[in-house]
Amino acid sequence: MSSNIRIKKKCQLCNLEFMAKTTVTKFCGDTCAKIAYKARKRAEKISSATRKTTSTVNPKDKVQELQLREFLTIKDAALLLGCSPKTIYRLIKIGTIKATNLGERLTRIKRTEVDQIFYQKN
Repeated sequence: MSSNIRIKKKCQLCNLEFMAKTTVTKFCGDTCAKIAYKARKRAEKISSATRKTTSTVNPKDKVQELQLREFLTIKDAALLLGCSPKTIYRLIKIGTIKATNLGERLTRIKRTEVDQIFYQKN
């Protein structure tokens, strides 16, 4: 079912007046729509690149933030100790670090447990 509406609109790209057949039409033709699409995609790429550049976190800031947390994930504990997550799992398995398993992938370690590694007497 087609409608017979005709709305006088102004193209958002070239500012020419045209007769739109729908209420959501923004551009006078296919050429203006394609140019606007390319400009929009170009702007999205630029903004995502700048977001990636500005969102880079300094590792020192991350470590300072982790030192304030009471509970750590495996990755956080590995970052704090400067080792791999596999090493943290190994330390949990041999009993050097006590950890709580809250689910299939929710292992949490108390930060004091990580600190105690350095104060243990052999």
